[in-house]
Amino acid sequence: MQNAPTRTLNRTTLMFPLALVLFELATYIGNDLIQPAMLPITQYFGVSTTLAPSAMSLYLLGGACVAWLFGPLSDRYGRKKVLLAGVLFFTISCVLILFTQNMSQFLILRFLQGSGLTIVSAVGYAAVQESFEEKDAVKVMALMTNLSLLAPLLGPVLGAFLISHISWHWGFVFIALISLISWFGLKQAMPEIKPTVHEQKTLPELFKGFKAVYSDRHFLSLAVALPLVVLPLMLWIAISPIILVDELKLSSLQYGLFQIPVFAGLILGNIVLIKVVDRYELGKTIFVGFPIMLLGAVIASTALIWPALVIPLLLVGLTLVSFGEGIAVSVVFRSAFASSELPKGTVAASMSMLNMTCFFVGIEVVRILYSHFHMAAYLLMSIVVILIWFTFPRRALIKEMQKRKKQA
Repeated sequence: MQNAPTRTLNRTTLMFPLALVLFELATYIGNDLIQPAMLPITQYFGVSTTLAPSAMSLYLLGGACVAWLFGPLSDRYGRKKVLLAGVLFFTISCVLILFTQNMSQFLILRFLQGSGLTIVSAVGYAAVQESFEEKDAVKVMALMTNLSLLAPLLGPVLGAFLISHISWHWGFVFIALISLISWFGLKQAMPEIKPTVHEQKTLPELFKGFKAVYSDRHFLSLAVALPLVVLPLMLWIAISPIILVDELKLSSLQYGLFQIPVFAGLILGNIVLIKVVDRYELGKTIFVGFPIMLLGAVIASTALIWPALVIPLLLVGLTLVSFGEGIAVSVVFRSAFASSELPKGTVAASMSMLNMTCFFVGIEVVRILYSHFHMAAYLLMSIVVILIWFTFPRRALIKEMQKRKKQA
């Protein structure tokens, strides 16, 4: 375990998560600002528009492929050193993409940029969980989520502006600048969380921790709830440019405006979570969030029956999906993270790899199915993903909450 003095939430201790969320914002904008521009980018490189979602799936896969490294490294050498190195690597990769000459080079750089997602989840989130008391950590995570949601709120609109008036290249310049500012903020505000002598093991020994983590069925049952709660909205981000612009013939600006109420629902859900987390047993909001998500997915799917109402039905349904995610996701993360006693860098990295692998597979499956079933592929996949939570992950959560009661 790391030497991490638990701190209470105040203006001084809040500076570290604010600096971290600025980098998280950069990694999210690295997707949300670029996705609206992917159709013009495929045209720019002279390739099929069906490759547009691959820019996001490879971005996520890049994060999954390096999570195994960053988590154990941060356990061994300290969170701060690894986090700062990762932020700098992400910044450099955003600059290098400006010089790509073809789609293959572009996708390779997108893969490398995905490391930023892992730096946030496997190192940054672990440091936040270790630095704050349990319910303060949930509040900080919810607050960070709200601030990072500026990316999906503003990203599509800014992306549409780039398409219409400037060039997609400037989007990566903007992302690199945000990332660099975050690097300076983290250098100043992030606490030094150094490993104990007990954790000074060889890297092969540290990697064995992954086997122990993934052998814990209870942990896996809790951890799989995180991709389940996030995947419906993640799939929407990846596939929505094709659905809204190609299939439903909205303009780039209309595409951007459509996303605002959807992600406003996520922000509202996080605000509700912050307000109620002290009143109820940790985990209760998850039992509310998933049914709301299921209701939203069903409403959105009725657009397949009433095509004349496709826009309002999608809008209402997806807003409910995002609201349900907002009141559940931070607690889902905490429940899984706290359920394992292994080094937290390894635990966070294991969760990150699981999440991003699920995101990559989900996006690629929907991308392939879309060519045959169009919008129905996304809508029905979302319902299936949400329904999975009502099986073994729900039972694992009930078991974890009963265990907490006995310990209390």
